Amino acid sequence: MEKLDIVRNKIYTWDRLQKQLTVWRFKEKKIVFTNGCFDVIHLGHIEYLSKARDLGHILIIGLNSDESVRRIKGPNRPINNEEARAITLASLLFVDAVILFGEDTPYNIIQLIQPDILVKGKDYEGKEIVGSDILKAKGGEIITIDLVKGYSTTHTIDLSEHTP
Repeated sequence: MEKLDIVRNKIYTWDRLQKQLTVWRFKEKKIVFTNGCFDVIHLGHIEYLSKARDLGHILIIGLNSDESVRRIKGPNRPINNEEARAITLASLLFVDAVILFGEDTPYNIIQLIQPDILVKGKDYEGKEIVGSDILKAKGGEIITIDLVKGYSTTHTIDLSEHTP
């Protein structure tokens, strides 16, 4: 199998992910879930996702579709389309699965996946984290991870617009 095929194979449809979840659960793998737009990947994303994966055996990323990103971030986003964003994330060695979702929040996908751990950045600390009720009901964990100072997609985009 070619390397790019291996990467593309980590991008799941819901039906295929359901089957894979059955295998991972049979093997008693601890499933970690996080989500986001991941529009322009930077060091902050890499460290965040690596730390998320360290919390369990399997890291699944819920990736906002292009339409979802536009509704949340505005008409000029995303910078990179959903296929490019999905392939970039799937190419990371600590990412096991990427699944696109079209809603504004990952609530439905969290409900379907039923992860053991839900991860968000520390910027969500003290806020209601979407899906936390699902994790609490099943005895799962909600964990917030420190963000790398100085790295944000919005900041990166703003800087690039002012660079000659």
